[in-house]
Amino acid sequence: MFVARQIEARLRELLPKYPILALTGPRQSGKTTLLKKIFPDYQYLSLEDTDLRSFAENDPIGFLKKYPERVIFDEAQRVPLLFSYLQTAVDKSGKMGQFILSGSQNFHLMSSITQSLAGRVALFKLLPLDFHELREADLLSNDWKVQLLKGCYPAIYARNIEAPVFYSNYLQTYIDRDVRELSRVQDLRLFRNFLALCAARTGQLLNLSNLANECGISQPTAKSWLSVLESSYIVFQLQPYYQNFNKRISKTPKLYFYDTGLACFLLNLRQPADLDNPTLLGSLFENLIVAEFLKQNHHQYRLKEYWFWRDTLGNEVDLLSKSGQMFELFEVKSTQTILPALFKGMDYFSGLAAERVKVKTLIYGGQENQDRTNYKVRAWNNW
Repeated sequence: MFVARQIEARLRELLPKYPILALTGPRQSGKTTLLKKIFPDYQYLSLEDTDLRSFAENDPIGFLKKYPERVIFDEAQRVPLLFSYLQTAVDKSGKMGQFILSGSQNFHLMSSITQSLAGRVALFKLLPLDFHELREADLLSNDWKVQLLKGCYPAIYARNIEAPVFYSNYLQTYIDRDVRELSRVQDLRLFRNFLALCAARTGQLLNLSNLANECGISQPTAKSWLSVLESSYIVFQLQPYYQNFNKRISKTPKLYFYDTGLACFLLNLRQPADLDNPTLLGSLFENLIVAEFLKQNHHQYRLKEYWFWRDTLGNEVDLLSKSGQMFELFEVKSTQTILPALFKGMDYFSGLAAERVKVKTLIYGGQENQDRTNYKVRAWNNW
């Protein structure tokens, strides 16, 4: 079963406008399936193949003579030497849509692109399925706790794999592999513990020193391992917005997982009944919604930036973006009961930002959308 992806329209739109398209994202997010489906007239080559990789590494000129155009190079970051030859090829031909690159290690892929292909590439990110894609395929749960635990990786839905089975194998076959390739981790058990500790901190301010101490590693090691997780699209950091409305504001990022199913698996949460910790439940729901904003942003190619805002007194806005000079504010709460206190953080920020707040939206765990005088209220699965 193939679930239609929102990013398809923008890939088609920009193919005739750039010599190269590059699609990155986590392993198993559906990159290969998508590219093969929407560009069937392109030859698909995986540089995971040792023979192809050896050909490309040892004779890049001969390699590109054999594959001169309309080629998808999967896991392209495996042959960084190839990128400078791709630059020469596209500059010489002047053709648009000559090559498509894909890869699952963002650091290596982006490093090669910025060094050799700047200005020649349209960049895309394909993350796990978003709510719109799941809803259109009639796969989105009506219960956010079920959706939280199941996660959004395509294979879970396409092959009807139980979420714990999928994430157990995902950890062993992909994350551990990336760890070995991107970092000199000697003790995978210790790294798994670090990953679980990250899951326990989802939706919280990132205290790297505390995280390192609890894991029993140095702070530089914790920073390096976190970088590996970010490069592999396992976690991301949401940066604080700290324009000087108030000097007593947080400048520490918050930590989130791209997929809550993986975070729940790491926390040994398997059934909705396991979600009995209100604090953790609120953080995981916040993660579910914040990650959804990022997925929609990348899949629809909105090119928006998102932040959170928090001061030292505990006033907070979970998510904000800007449209010109105007702010859009979002509060995320797992409750199904709408109380006035839920709007407090957005109202406080509005007082500091004067007339610069365009809209204030509460996203909550209920099912009903409301348009109030000063706020929008949106159901978790329909905004």
